[in-house]
Amino acid sequence: MDFQVQPEEISVRIDKYLADQLPDRSRSFLQKLISEGQAKVNGKPVKANYKVIPGDVIRLEIPEPEELQVRAENIPLEILYEDADLLVVNKPKGMVVHPCPGHYSGTLVNALLYHCREDLSGINGVLRPGIVHRIDRNTTGSLLVCKNDFTHNFLAEQLKVHSITRKYLAIVHGRIKEEEGVVNAPIGRHPVDRKKMAVNHKNGKDAVTHYRVLERFGKYTYIECRLETGRTHQIRVHMSSLGHPLLGDDVYGPGKCPFPWLEGQTLHAQVLGFIHPATKEYMEFCAPLPDYFSELLERLRNTR
Repeated sequence: MDFQVQPEEISVRIDKYLADQLPDRSRSFLQKLISEGQAKVNGKPVKANYKVIPGDVIRLEIPEPEELQVRAENIPLEILYEDADLLVVNKPKGMVVHPCPGHYSGTLVNALLYHCREDLSGINGVLRPGIVHRIDRNTTGSLLVCKNDFTHNFLAEQLKVHSITRKYLAIVHGRIKEEEGVVNAPIGRHPVDRKKMAVNHKNGKDAVTHYRVLERFGKYTYIECRLETGRTHQIRVHMSSLGHPLLGDDVYGPGKCPFPWLEGQTLHAQVLGFIHPATKEYMEFCAPLPDYFSELLERLRNTR
């Protein structure tokens, strides 16, 4: 892939420049490619500390990843809907969606390979068969899975034009005064901590979250969030940027959670709606709140 440094861009190290252009790639991964001669500036290999200047043409070669064998595992799934083209599952808390470093078993994909056998789209490769969108490990709720490539492409286009309905329930720190609001702030890789996302006006991508208050409890607010876009950690980053991080969020929230038994953010993908690729009719599904979320709401109501 090729990049051309624009006149308005400042002079920075090439590893940082590429990391900003490719937020899904770690800086250490890009530094390794540079050291192996996979990055050339104006046709010549450079070192990671080379500072790009306006007009530089950068060619980066990213080798194809080694194919890993992902095993089918007999893991129970809560299926909200299934037909010949797709299924909607209610993902539990703590389950990783697809294999990644440190999580090559016990993932949703491992379970899907057992349940669907060969009937999963292959567009996203061996590690992500059937997966057209993701939710975080500690986020629960509705997730769409595609059984063939036609369905995958059809639904991916709906995601691209933001026509899929995605509504989440969350509990956030603090008392939100207004009844509803919109966060329109671009999200990109955090400029210092590359494992985090952040509101990034320079290198971020457009991100819009609509929220409305459902209930208030002294120090906390129960809200519904509707995604207009679907950036990584979007709701978590946007609500934190307002000063209302999600309760239990150990990445974007305060250092200490007042409920130590919580495992990660209180975020549930409740509603998922889309046009079915075969019938062309709108379908909508609602994932019930997990027990931990309902119990936490009751506790907050009782101590209000």
